[in-house]
Amino acid sequence: MPIDAAKALAAEPRTGEISWDHKDVQLYHLGIGAGVPATDPDELRYTLESRLHVLPSFATVAGSGSPGVIRGLSMPGVDVDLARVLHGGQRLEIHRPLPPRGRAAATGRIAAVYDKGKAAVLVMRTEVADADGPLWTNDAQIFVRGEGGWGGDRGPSARLEPPAGAPDKVFERAVREDQALLYRLSGDYNPLHADPEFAKLAGFDRPVLHGLCTYGITLKAVVDTLLDGDVTRVRSYATRFAGVVFPGETLRIRLWRGEDEVRVAVSAVERDDAPVLADTVVAHS
Repeated sequence: MPIDAAKALAAEPRTGEISWDHKDVQLYHLGIGAGVPATDPDELRYTLESRLHVLPSFATVAGSGSPGVIRGLSMPGVDVDLARVLHGGQRLEIHRPLPPRGRAAATGRIAAVYDKGKAAVLVMRTEVADADGPLWTNDAQIFVRGEGGWGGDRGPSARLEPPAGAPDKVFERAVREDQALLYRLSGDYNPLHADPEFAKLAGFDRPVLHGLCTYGITLKAVVDTLLDGDVTRVRSYATRFAGVVFPGETLRIRLWRGEDEVRVAVSAVERDDAPVLADTVVAHS
C-alpha cells in the first residue's frame, strides 16, 4: 500500500533552517494580488519595504514553505502519485507577528493519517521557531485520491454549522490570468498550476490556482475590511478547500463578523457561485 499510516506517524520529524527577507514578503504579497492601486497607501504597506507589514498567511511560503507539502509527500510511509493529490484544508496558528526578515528552524512531520474510504488524508504539521521562541504552526490537510479503504480512523469532520443570517460584507476580487504563474514563484512549483497537460492528467481542463493563493487573497480581504488593516490582530486562520479557482475568474467573498472571529465563505462568480473556500474562520484580537 503506498501509504503506511503507522510508518508515516512514527517517522522522525524533519528539521531545517529557513530564512526570508523583505523581497520574499513583497513577492508573496504581489502573488496574492496586493499593490492595486499601486500608489494606494493601504496597499503600499504590503509592497514598499520601508513600511512593510507581513500578512500572516506568508507563513505558508516562508523559506519556500520548507519542509513543505511536496517534501512531506516523500516522508517514510508515503509514496503517492502527485496527480492524485489535492490540498483539502489549511490551518495556521500565529504565535507572534511575523517579521519582514527572519531566520528560523522549521520542523515538519505527519501529525495524522485518516482513512476516508475513497481517499487518505494526511495532516502535515510544520512548527516554526526562531531564537525568541515559537512563531507559527501550520497544518496542511492533504487528500490523496484512491488511497483510502484500509480500515483506519476516519478522523474528525471539518464541517461547521453555516453562519447565521446575512453576511456583514460581500465584495468581489478579480484573479489575474497570470496569478498562478506569479504566485508559484514563492515556492510551490506543482505543475498543476502552470502546465495544461499535467492539469488534464489531474482531471482539470486547464491549470488551477493554488488553494493557498486563494487563502492569502481571502485573509488580506478580511484584514483590510474588518481588522483595520492590522495584520498583527490575526491569531489563527483555518479553511477547507471546497473547490478550485481558475486564473481569470472573480472571487465573491462573504464575511460574517463575530466578537473575536470572522466567518468567511468564498465562491467563484462566473461558475454560479461555486464554493471555493468553506468552513473558514479567522480568529483575531
